Amino acid sequence: MKPTRDLSARCRTVLRRFALGAAILLTGYLLTDFVPGSVPTARGADGRYTGKQGEIIVVKVPVDDSAALVQGKFLGRSISFFPDTRLEEPKGFVGLLGIDLQDGPGTHELTVELRTDGQSRTLRYDVAVVKGKFHVEHLTLPKDKVDLDEKSLARWKAEQEQVKEALATDSQSKLWQPGFMEPVSGKRTGIFGSVRIMNGQARNPHNGEDIGAPLGTAVAATNDGVVRLTVDHIFSGKGVFLDHGLGFYSMYFHLSEVLVKDGDQVKAGQIVGKVGATGRATGPHLHWGVKLNGARVNPYALLELPFKGAGQATALVPVTPPASDVGSPTP
Repeated sequence: MKPTRDLSARCRTVLRRFALGAAILLTGYLLTDFVPGSVPTARGADGRYTGKQGEIIVVKVPVDDSAALVQGKFLGRSISFFPDTRLEEPKGFVGLLGIDLQDGPGTHELTVELRTDGQSRTLRYDVAVVKGKFHVEHLTLPKDKVDLDEKSLARWKAEQEQVKEALATDSQSKLWQPGFMEPVSGKRTGIFGSVRIMNGQARNPHNGEDIGAPLGTAVAATNDGVVRLTVDHIFSGKGVFLDHGLGFYSMYFHLSEVLVKDGDQVKAGQIVGKVGATGRATGPHLHWGVKLNGARVNPYALLELPFKGAGQATALVPVTPPASDVGSPTP
C-alpha cells in the first residue's frame, strides 16, 4: 500500500503547484487591468489593412480636430496624413500608404503618432503585405545596351545622386486634387513589377508602366504639382519629376521634348512634354512612374483611389511594334 500512498502524495503536490501557478498568473492579469501603463498597446490594436506589393492603401485615422498633427511610420518610411475633406466620410485624417513592389510579404506594423490639444498618443495598425504576381521577361540585347562602360557608369551614378538630392525634401502640404488621370493614351507595353532577364542576367524589376504612343504625342500631368526636376539621363532620357506634396512624386521619361522647367506649377491635364524614345528605349513610349513616401507603386493604382474628380478617360491607341525601356531608368 505504501507505493499507492506515495503516488497520491506526489499527485497532490503537483496539483497544489499547478493551482499556485494559475493563481499567480490570474493575479498578474488582474493587476494589468488596474495598473495604468502596465502593458504596452498591443500590435495592431487599432486596426488591420491588407495590400499587394505595388498597391496604395488609404489609411483613415478618426480624429475630430483639423489642427491635429498626424504622422505615420511604416518599414522605416514616413507617412504623412492630411484632413479628409470627402463629404461622405466622417471627420478624420487620411494617409496614402504605398506598398513597395519589393516589400517583404507578411504582416508589418504601421505606427501613427497623433498630437492634438497638447496631448499625444500612438495608434498601431497591422498591415498584411501580399506578394504580387509579376511577369518575367527574357530579353536578348546587344551588350552595349545592357552593360555600362566606365564612363557611362560614372554618369549614371552622378544622375542617381542628382535625383536623390532633388527628392530629398518633400513639400509639406498636399498639392494634388481629387481625380487622377492617365498621362497619355496608349497600349501598355512594359508592365509594372515585371522582372527582366537581360542576356541571362536578372535586372531590377520594372518600377513603372510603359505606355506606347506615336512620337510627339502630348504627355499630361496626372495631377496638380510642382516640377521638382527636369533631366536628360542615360537610361530615362528626357524626363520630368512632378512633386505632388507630402512625399508623392510622379515621373515621365523618354520624352522627345520637355515643355516645363524646374519650379513650374502645373495643373492636372497640363502638357509637360511629348512622347519620345530618348535614353535607352526600343521605340516611342512613355515610362510613367510613381514614388509614394519612397515606395515604388503601380501608377495605375492612382486611378483606383477613392478621391474622385474630373479625371479624364482616354481610349487605347495600339502601337506596333511595342516599345519599352531598356535597363532600369530610376533608382
